[in-house]
Amino acid sequence: MSRMYETIYIVQPDLGDEEIKALSTKVQDVIASMNGDFKRLEDWGTRKLAYPINKNPRGRYFYLRFDADAPLIAELERRLRLDDKVIRYQSVKLEQEVVAPAAAPAKSAEEGTEEVAAAATEAPAETTTTVEE
Repeated sequence: MSRMYETIYIVQPDLGDEEIKALSTKVQDVIASMNGDFKRLEDWGTRKLAYPINKNPRGRYFYLRFDADAPLIAELERRLRLDDKVIRYQSVKLEQEVVAPAAAPAKSAEEGTEEVAAAATEAPAETTTTVEE
């Protein structure tokens, strides 16, 4: 039974298009060779890191979404660890499909605000009802 996973990996910011394309192809080949189901690969661009890694203050982020089994994760992470171009990586098992990972935190914040606003509007109504009785 395959599970849903997402992996975010950070590569050196100064890599050329050819090197990035080769790395992306390598990652997709690992997934295909171990019967994984590749969903999507997004280039999130170059961002400032929280702290310098290998004297690099910036890194280029990639988001990878796929369905696979545990042995595929182990192999993918092994290959990412061995590649000098990759500075960091993180794989996470998903419980349910995530539509837009980059937009998810902002959406959650909006929903939370709406719930708080709804609760705030309901509270005075309840107080008014109690006072009227």
